[in-house]
Amino acid sequence: MRLAFWLYEGTALHGISRVTNSMKGVHTVYHAPQGDDYITATYTMLERTPQFPGLSISVVRGRDLAQGVSRLPTTLQQVDHHYNPELIVIAPSCSTALLQEDLHQLAAHSGVSNERLMVYALNPFRVSENEAADGLFTELVKRYAVTQDKTALPSVNILGFTSLGFHLRANLTSITRMLQTLGITVNVVAPWGSSIEDLRKLPAAWLNIAPYREIGVNAAAYLEETFSMPSLTEAPLGVQPTMAWLRSLLEKLNTIGAQRSASPLVMPNLKAFSLDGLSAPSGVPWFARTADMESFSNKKAFVFGDATHTVGIVKFLRDELGMQIIGAGTYLEQHADWVRKELEGYLPGALMVTDRFQDVARVIEDEMPDLVCGTQMERHSCRKLDVPCMVVCPPTHIENHLLGYYPFFGFAGADVIADRVYLSCKLGLEKHLIDFFGDAGLEYEESASPEELRVAPSDSIPAEVSQAGAPVTSEPLVLSEDGEMKWTDEAETMLKKVPFFVRKKVRKNTDTFARSIGEPVVTVEVFRKAKESLGG
Repeated sequence: MRLAFWLYEGTALHGISRVTNSMKGVHTVYHAPQGDDYITATYTMLERTPQFPGLSISVVRGRDLAQGVSRLPTTLQQVDHHYNPELIVIAPSCSTALLQEDLHQLAAHSGVSNERLMVYALNPFRVSENEAADGLFTELVKRYAVTQDKTALPSVNILGFTSLGFHLRANLTSITRMLQTLGITVNVVAPWGSSIEDLRKLPAAWLNIAPYREIGVNAAAYLEETFSMPSLTEAPLGVQPTMAWLRSLLEKLNTIGAQRSASPLVMPNLKAFSLDGLSAPSGVPWFARTADMESFSNKKAFVFGDATHTVGIVKFLRDELGMQIIGAGTYLEQHADWVRKELEGYLPGALMVTDRFQDVARVIEDEMPDLVCGTQMERHSCRKLDVPCMVVCPPTHIENHLLGYYPFFGFAGADVIADRVYLSCKLGLEKHLIDFFGDAGLEYEESASPEELRVAPSDSIPAEVSQAGAPVTSEPLVLSEDGEMKWTDEAETMLKKVPFFVRKKVRKNTDTFARSIGEPVVTVEVFRKAKESLGG
């Protein structure tokens, strides 16, 4: 475990709570020091639902440790009496691991029925958010799923949707709308909105849908192995992937239906999948061929995120919008091999695998792509570099947890993604045009902080500047961001005419050129020479 201000994944508790907070009648008791129940604040801030998270903390105190007592049994009794949940999940903390406390034994002394307790004994030092969430959900499925008759009509389970998920409810709505159009019944959605009884009913469905590589695939694999239930684990992200997803779904269900002498399911007219039932389900195929979007064919994109969205967005940008992919990466090392396999032939180099946002920021600064699709981390990094960025996966900002219908899955999701790509790039162009032509009375002015523009008086110009032949005038000089090369105000003004999304790269290249010819200050003349030399 590494202490840091920013991490791509949350703690094991965060992953556990994403599952338990999604379910009805399930409560989490976290055995930890006071203050470690921060997930409550995170949940209530981001999750746009009226429900309050089912989480209590069994406080570990120094005095109790000195006396050899634990508050866990009492806390379990209080939770059982006050909330009366069907299941209490007991989650260990780093303190629990260090103290080597036996949570099973402590829980047994609470007096609460063992059938209503579940100690999820993972190592919080080694397990992070996604692994913890996926592991707990899989254990819950193993514990409660029971053999039973299949539903009479074609039905599916939708697995892996959890609280604090990325565009969760919108993606779920998009999938269920497509299933309704095909005449397929949803048996259970889990863990989102499910109960313990719902988990028992999972084997009644004909097929499992688990579109997220991070959570749900292992539970689907268990159900397939134990109850012979086929699975559909691809994500319908993009127009062509959605079409392939629908065809695969129908093929799998019709194979099962043939064994049950059921009438085969057929693909309806594609207009049936549109919101109005009259038009094409997605405008992306037409929009991508317009003159406005054809200009995107020479734009460079960099993608970084979890496994599911990294794969889906890379394919969407290249296959459906025609953008150039200059690189991609993931922070989930456990899924890196799957991402590499899926993106074979899409990347110009090796897949980037790291959980350090500084490494990703360095690549973005070096490459200065036209668009970055990433997490909230990349959003921060790109803002400093004036590079257009759209958030496509967790970790997210509050603006990615919306009340409205903004799916990423399905035909409607393809439209949402295309709109966001277009607006992210075009609004960047608008900013450049305002910089170039002026504010047109809009009182728009790009201000610079004192740290960015450090002005030196004319009498403080070093002697070596004048000795090198640079013009010594009353014109103030500006230090560049690396603190070494100086720029005159006139040169800075010319630099502002360069599009903002490549401005940092141009400054860097000009500095290098100036040093190569022995110029300690970038003047307008030096800037022009650099432009000619670099083919600008």
